[in-house]
Amino acid sequence: MENLFLTLGVAVSSGALVALLKIILIDIILSGDNAVVIAMATRNLPKELQNKAIFWGTAGAVILRVAFAAIIVYLLQIPYVNLIGGALLLFIAYKVLVEGEEDANIKSHNSLLKAIQTIIIADAVMSLDNVVAVAGAAHGHIGMIALGVIISIPIMIFGSKFIVKAMERFAWIAYVGAGILSWTAGEMILKDKNLNSLVDIPHGAIAYVILAAITAIVLAAGYFKNQSIAKQVEGKQTA
Repeated sequence: MENLFLTLGVAVSSGALVALLKIILIDIILSGDNAVVIAMATRNLPKELQNKAIFWGTAGAVILRVAFAAIIVYLLQIPYVNLIGGALLLFIAYKVLVEGEEDANIKSHNSLLKAIQTIIIADAVMSLDNVVAVAGAAHGHIGMIALGVIISIPIMIFGSKFIVKAMERFAWIAYVGAGILSWTAGEMILKDKNLNSLVDIPHGAIAYVILAAITAIVLAAGYFKNQSIAKQVEGKQTA
């Protein structure tokens, strides 16, 4: 471990170890939603492709996360970054909810690439808060950030695999996952500083009502879309 620290240019001290522990804990706590994204994006892939999608999707997401941590100060200066990210995440939440009902003739190769792309984009959007917290804990040391992220990767991967297995047994878990993503997206939108400067965004109980409404709309849209597709499939089978 000492050699690994020195390779990354991190002075071995109790302070460095405490900072690393903070980074790992932050990654674990804030990566719950990311595990949901991975599970939702890969749940309908063939078994032999699920691990590939998880590996490459997570690898791309980790690279972007470390890069974001290095330039987070500039990222947060982009106007309406949380509003744009939240809107994109809402779209992803809807797409991963209805994606499983697509035509079964879609090629596995295309589905694999689509799953990897979904994982990377969603993780990038959702990692804004994560990298802010991690960058603060690491005091701007990129080597420390990279090490912390690498150590927390297995937890995120195993968490996503557990969720996939649960969704295979209980279909309603997919709606719980989409609900978590939608709620997270709503929180991003409501806390956007530029949006708050234009519109008086309510806080407290009213904010929770708005978040619940946003989540309900996405879930309802996904549910009715799935019902419509199921009826079309049933009609083709009976024809």
